[in-house]
Amino acid sequence: MKSPTISVIVSTYNQPDWLYKTLLGYKCQTFDSFEIIIADDGSDDRTKAVIDRFQANSTLQIIHVWHKDSGFRKTTILNKAILASNSMYLIFTDGDCIPRADFVAEHYQKKTPNMFLSGGCFRLPKTISDFIRDQDIKSQNCFDPKWLLNLGLKNNFKIHKLCSKGVKEKLLNKFTTTKATWNGMNSSAWKKDIIAVNGFDTRMHYGGEDREFGERLINNKIKGFQIRYSAICLHLFHLRDYKNEETLISDKIIRVKAKKEKIIKTPYGIELL
Repeated sequence: MKSPTISVIVSTYNQPDWLYKTLLGYKCQTFDSFEIIIADDGSDDRTKAVIDRFQANSTLQIIHVWHKDSGFRKTTILNKAILASNSMYLIFTDGDCIPRADFVAEHYQKKTPNMFLSGGCFRLPKTISDFIRDQDIKSQNCFDPKWLLNLGLKNNFKIHKLCSKGVKEKLLNKFTTTKATWNGMNSSAWKKDIIAVNGFDTRMHYGGEDREFGERLINNKIKGFQIRYSAICLHLFHLRDYKNEETLISDKIIRVKAKKEKIIKTPYGIELL
């Protein structure tokens, strides 16, 4: 088995149907020199069954990193996945995000020293998320605006993420008013830069954990570069039962401090593992 050029770290927790569709998207990639690290925050055996199926019936290189379910510990399992990766460049995404066929290729082609890449996602309603079948992912119909509109998708400017190529794509990336921040469903960076800031802060829960990590990269002179109209994934609908006001407040305090005090290396990261 050849060594991977890129590692794709996919976070998941008890969403086996969505993870199946996500992994099927990685079977369709135009760039094939990558491994997948499943950062599993304590899912039950249904998730393992999906992973086992792809390991047995595809050429995907998959490593399943799992720990016992003990509440929302995404940052901890991400740090474990980082340590398990076997390449110098890492893409981070979620197990409810179907990648377009050029997703890994775009990150590979646009990787740049002293930068991290900030990609985009297109959020789908529950009806369309449920409807997408294997053949729709293999044919890439699910990334076709006309196909989505025929299924009842509401038309708005965000649909340009799915159909922008060439000059249009470059202009939209350059002039978008959205800052190039780190977002967990579609970002990438050099492993050495991630290790330098000690990975993700394990005190963080849902609500700002990705942004805080990105702030520390920026504090270490790793700039964000916008590719939200280049590297695209479909974000499947799901509820966020783990969201609560108390952790949102505590996470914001940590994030604001990191930005204000120009903190680079968290003492609550990879080195604690």
